[in-house]
Amino acid sequence: MSSLYDVDKTLIFYEAPHKLLNTLNAIKEVLGNRKIALARELTKIHEEFKYGFAQDLINNIGEPKGEFVIIVEGNLNNEDDIVIRLNSGSLEEHFIFYKNMGYSKKDIIKMIAKDRNVSKNEIYKHFLN
Repeated sequence: MSSLYDVDKTLIFYEAPHKLLNTLNAIKEVLGNRKIALARELTKIHEEFKYGFAQDLINNIGEPKGEFVIIVEGNLNNEDDIVIRLNSGSLEEHFIFYKNMGYSKKDIIKMIAKDRNVSKNEIYKHFLN
């Protein structure tokens, strides 16, 4: 599922009720707290829709019954998501990300320090070793 993180199109999953909570937790963990629409029992008499962010739905799902279609918002690539994703990786991965964008080493160290809320010296020392 992690390869779906960067997909900017709407994602659609079909899920059984006994797996729904685990799937919503996986979506939140891997894709972030995105907007989701849950459709239950589509085209049937008990058809129902719930909308909200992943965490809100997880907190309020109750005891799921019926077949579910999970519709997940695509990645909007906002800057906060990118920084969160970079900060969860290694310093080397963070460095390579900015290097591939064409920044100088000096600028990269400044940006990593800002993203991770640490001093430039700490980042610089890491790359000296």
